Amino acid sequence: MKNFSKLIFALAVGAATASCANAERYKVQAPMPDNFEGATVYMTNFDTGEKIDSTVVKDKVAVFSGEIDEPVLARLEAKGNRMNVFILEGGSISFKANNNQPFGSMLNDRLTAMYGEVEAISKDFQTAADDSTREALQRKFESLMSSVMEENSDNPVGFYVFLNEAQQYSASELRDVLKKYPYFNNFERSKSILEQAERRENTQPGKKFVDFEVTYDGKTSRLSDYVGKGHYVLVDFWASWCGPCIRQTKVLKELYNEYKDKGLEVLGVAVWDEPENTKAAIKQHGLPWECILDAQTIPTDLYGITGIPCIILFSPDGTIISRDKQDDDLRADVRAAMEGK
Repeated sequence: MKNFSKLIFALAVGAATASCANAERYKVQAPMPDNFEGATVYMTNFDTGEKIDSTVVKDKVAVFSGEIDEPVLARLEAKGNRMNVFILEGGSISFKANNNQPFGSMLNDRLTAMYGEVEAISKDFQTAADDSTREALQRKFESLMSSVMEENSDNPVGFYVFLNEAQQYSASELRDVLKKYPYFNNFERSKSILEQAERRENTQPGKKFVDFEVTYDGKTSRLSDYVGKGHYVLVDFWASWCGPCIRQTKVLKELYNEYKDKGLEVLGVAVWDEPENTKAAIKQHGLPWECILDAQTIPTDLYGITGIPCIILFSPDGTIISRDKQDDDLRADVRAAMEGK
């Protein structure tokens, strides 16, 4: 038993020594705006938000140096601003002055090469002469994302591409991707994205509403105060700063005015917003319906909402009839429900 303990100790020391031997030196030099001089810049883990390192801006540059055992997807943050995203790995890493894209190490060069290809496709898309050309460019973009993710499925470049693609996947598609690329399962964001997709899957048309409550200024409001009470209810998850949300208020007003006397109710739910800003927007845009204030992430987490506006139509018994529709598609769903078509 004594010899066994010594063996375990030797293995532990050997592992520690090997870890140190595998560590690589890094140097990160990031140009900063003039008004950041003397500010503290933090290097954080993009996945977890944990602080990795910090430095003070001197001569308009933030310089970090240290050792890293394995590549990490990282971000710089300063003065409340989220900034450069890059791969923290061994090497001398810098950023292009015009777009903050990283270069100087193997994975960062891959990342920036991908950015260049995306920019070229985007430029061609904007000047495309017809729909068939645009569709071909869309397929080219999708093929690029798939190939970059597959070729980098064991490192943070592939994970970063996965993050940017994941919001469009269904829960079953996410499960397939995570099974195909097990490395992505190591990240907290992968778990939360899958959970969000599953919640979105469970709140599709045909499912009953999921209740939530929000307390603001001493008053508690619940979705069940409005939904499942014998009326059709159009619920708008929105924020004052969201341009597309404000544009959809015109559609909501049209539908409200057309069907309010036939049993349609509209309810606003302010998410990701400051209550005072919400109230100012309600007044500015003349929104006549009630609004649950300061909901923040409570309903968006429950409904798997990743972008706003998210507009959901509930039947009189609280069943979801329509979700994530806007403009004419939303009008068509509401009119079909209200006119019994």
